[in-house]
Amino acid sequence: MERKAFPVLYVSNARRSVDFYALLGYESVYQFPLEGDPHYVGLERGESSLGIADSSWPEAQLGITVGTAPRFELFVYVDDVETQVETFREAGYKVLQEPANMPWGERQAYVADPDGNPVAVATPI
Repeated sequence: MERKAFPVLYVSNARRSVDFYALLGYESVYQFPLEGDPHYVGLERGESSLGIADSSWPEAQLGITVGTAPRFELFVYVDDVETQVETFREAGYKVLQEPANMPWGERQAYVADPDGNPVAVATPI
């Protein structure tokens, strides 16, 4: 039986990252601990899920240290690229690449998440 799979992002500040991904429509569905500053937060957006974990977790649990950004790239489809980019800009996030039409038929832009990882937002043309 196939089960759901999702990435877990190691972040320097879980609350700050949850606020960033909320701008893309992700909603918090679980946090640990249940009260106070979270060490882990489960997010969902439609059928898409993300885990947000404090970057100290892999060192404490696995003996590995999280490297510097970028550590991943996330690609998210949105209704309107320009509107989404302006939402991030107004919230104080860095726009890495302004919206542009891509040869594969999408309008795409890049913003940086709070840890400097690139997040692509795109809309099919």
